[in-house]
Amino acid sequence: MGDTGPKGVPGTNDAGEVHKPQKPQRRQSVLSKAISEHREGDDGSVPLLPPSKGLTSAEAEELLLKYGRNELPEKKTPSWLIFLRNLWGPMPIVLWIVIIIQFALQHFADGAVLLGIQLANALIGWYETIKAGDAVAALKNSLKPIATAYRDGTWQQIDAALLVPGDLVKLGSGSAVPADCTINEGVIDVDEAALTGESLPVTMGTEHMPKMGSNVVRGEVEATVQYTGQSTFFGKTATLLQSVEADIGSIRIILMRVMVILSSFSFVLCLACFIYLMVNFKQKFRDALQFAVVVLVVSIPIALEIVVTTTLAVGSKKLSKHKIIVTRLTAIETMSGVNMLCSDKTGTLTLNKMEIQEQCFTFEKGHDLRSLLVLSALAAKWREPPRDALDTMVLGAADLDECDNYEQLEFVPFDPTTKRTAATLVDKRSGEKFSVTKGAPHVILQMVYNQDEINDSVVDIIDKLASRGIRCLSVAKTDSAGRWHLCGILTFLDPPRPDTKETIRRSRQYGVDVKMITGDHVLIAKEMCRMLDLDPNILTVEKLPKVDVNNMPSDLGEKYGDMMLSVGGFAQVFPEHKFLIVEALRQRGYTCAMTGDGVNDAPALKRADVGIAVHGATDAARAAADMVLTDPGLSVVVDAMFVSRQVFQRMLSFLTYRISATLQLVCFFFIACFSLTPHDYGIEDPKFQVFYLPVMMFMLITLLNDGCLMTIGYDRVVPSKLPQRWNIPVVFTSAIIMSVVACASSLLLLWMALDAYDEKRYPNSWFGKLNIPSLKEGKIVTLLYLKISISDFLTLFSSRTGGRFFFSMAPGTILLVGAVISLVISTIAASVWKKSSSDGVPTEGLAVGGDTAAKLLPLWVWIYCILWWIVQDVVKVLAHMLMEAFDIFGCVSRSGRGADVECGSVCKDGEGGAPKEPTL
Repeated sequence: MGDTGPKGVPGTNDAGEVHKPQKPQRRQSVLSKAISEHREGDDGSVPLLPPSKGLTSAEAEELLLKYGRNELPEKKTPSWLIFLRNLWGPMPIVLWIVIIIQFALQHFADGAVLLGIQLANALIGWYETIKAGDAVAALKNSLKPIATAYRDGTWQQIDAALLVPGDLVKLGSGSAVPADCTINEGVIDVDEAALTGESLPVTMGTEHMPKMGSNVVRGEVEATVQYTGQSTFFGKTATLLQSVEADIGSIRIILMRVMVILSSFSFVLCLACFIYLMVNFKQKFRDALQFAVVVLVVSIPIALEIVVTTTLAVGSKKLSKHKIIVTRLTAIETMSGVNMLCSDKTGTLTLNKMEIQEQCFTFEKGHDLRSLLVLSALAAKWREPPRDALDTMVLGAADLDECDNYEQLEFVPFDPTTKRTAATLVDKRSGEKFSVTKGAPHVILQMVYNQDEINDSVVDIIDKLASRGIRCLSVAKTDSAGRWHLCGILTFLDPPRPDTKETIRRSRQYGVDVKMITGDHVLIAKEMCRMLDLDPNILTVEKLPKVDVNNMPSDLGEKYGDMMLSVGGFAQVFPEHKFLIVEALRQRGYTCAMTGDGVNDAPALKRADVGIAVHGATDAARAAADMVLTDPGLSVVVDAMFVSRQVFQRMLSFLTYRISATLQLVCFFFIACFSLTPHDYGIEDPKFQVFYLPVMMFMLITLLNDGCLMTIGYDRVVPSKLPQRWNIPVVFTSAIIMSVVACASSLLLLWMALDAYDEKRYPNSWFGKLNIPSLKEGKIVTLLYLKISISDFLTLFSSRTGGRFFFSMAPGTILLVGAVISLVISTIAASVWKKSSSDGVPTEGLAVGGDTAAKLLPLWVWIYCILWWIVQDVVKVLAHMLMEAFDIFGCVSRSGRGADVECGSVCKDGEGGAPKEPTL
């Protein structure tokens, strides 16, 4: 059968037969005039359009230009700008300066290598950022809404974003309302849970306006689009979202702080070295600048932000396997510190689906829950699709095979005025004829013959149930005399999801408090809290202040924080209240996550430190959220906590290592410059007045280290049992301790090598006593290159276990393989390095020439590094034990509402039932 147009318009005759469409200009004259006047007046009112008869494609295109697309605008950063941003920042700027200096000194090869590293880092950062957004784009495309509109005389399925005011759309059961519309004729039931939090559908007619974000659950009507895009309820709610500035995430702040500290420290040391060389050694400006630039290159943690971005991207990919889409990468790090979870009730904690409860009340002998459900089903079309939410609930619980023993003679569907359904039936087995009805308790009570006798008991039951937020459905049946008998009262509720209670318990176990926020009645909220083991003490909006969301007071936490913390949830709230609650808790120092699914949750999702749109969330909620759940239930939020804490541990390991590696290198060359000059040990080469490595060796160290560090996102870690926050003093203390040991071992090795250079001093030197051959200048440089390379990688394995010994937890396979490959390359390079004088620094492979003892130098360096690595790790563990014992830097006392990065950094086995899955 072909498409038919709306009643009374060209395209159909009175019999509904299809014929050739007429030109629409004349029939649309009234609508066109109304559309031209469809704008906000001085008093803020907007005249509604008359019922539409449909638009032509030309009219729709014209109106689309006028009103814009039926969607909320999204801010998208161009791909090229993402790439350029990776070339600008504290570290890239320092590297640009070094590159310019290298070219100015006519060291074109070194400058080209540095330029290549700069561009490679920017490219990797761009790629990871783009890749992280691909999943989000795919999600949005898969969820693109479709509307059925009457265009050019036929019903068409079009992109809902192309709807315009004046469009004629079809709203049918199971479809989403694509825009704010008015119903032309008829009645439908609309589920507005996403807008209001109300579980039961609302019956709407011509005097109502179904809004975008709601869903039709019963009936089918034609409707006229009144408002689209930002003019809809979505758009008005979006004004709250626009009042929230984007949070760059604490990890960005931490990185910025670390980079500034390292850069400032390195700059001071480089400047001191530069002045010292110019004054003490009378070096040329060019040569002194070359040394300072080399040391500065050492100090630049080039891939710091790139590695963190990669680690977050790997975490995002892991979360996607848990059915979690991350829309803001830094939210993963923020999630690791969440210690307050604010959750919407309807559709998040609950199923958003009414269900019959076990508790029921009977008033006639022989009845129980099963028989009451059968009678309720008999008052419906039990073998047809449910007509409303109550029928869905009853038919889903009743024994429909038992109902087949009856024949329905007459059926009266639900009527909002009578508030009940009724049916006349005959028992196929006995031939008994009777009527049955189900509906509102107070309505059914007035129908029964013995109302006076049972009135008090029925009212008492209803009142007690109402005080607990439980709804009732009365069931009555006629006797042979036609008198109505109250058979019983069924109770029903929008129940919690099966995993919600356990999710809340687990959240608390891992240091996260849970607050329920709902627009439902306070009694319903209290009963839900009882069912979920939340505090049934509920706060209502009467006790909350009225504030402007665009100008939130800074003392909300101080004034209302204690009151909010003393309750289990909040009831009868509006979007601005949810926004306010989250803001007040944040002001009290809590890191808040907010879950929700509807338009009414979007502002709070945006305000929260981590906004989480649950399965089936509206477009507005998804747009405001940092994470989108694609599986129903709240349990995946706990998964997100664990994964984020694992990601946090990886970033902590990397940051600790990067600080330590930078400090040991820059301090080594600074001290060597002042204390271990080659001339003092008999080396007369005028170009080798101070010890340093050529730029190419530094670049090899950097490339191998950064390449290996890209795999840290796959390292094996155990998440902490408590929320985590950055404790920078602890991080720096740990890094400094490890860097001091590594730097001391490098200085000692350099001193031993220089001390053995002179043939007269060799017999009494450490090298002489250990039967290690004396080394020339080039091999001394290569020796230190290999030592620094090995120490760097071993420091990584020490830093990844926090306050525990390096052998307490095996590294991830990918990280281990990456480190082994890098170490093998470094060892081979040091062994066979071609004899040269790059940048005026002599270099020569350790295994090139000489006897067998000389060829074993790489092995000797390995043994030396491993012994010092053990010393380094022991000192690190002792330092952490000391910090914990005396609560230095608050690594114990500051773990109240949310644990700072504890000295141990990784929770002990078995603590708090930490997850057993060791890898990610």
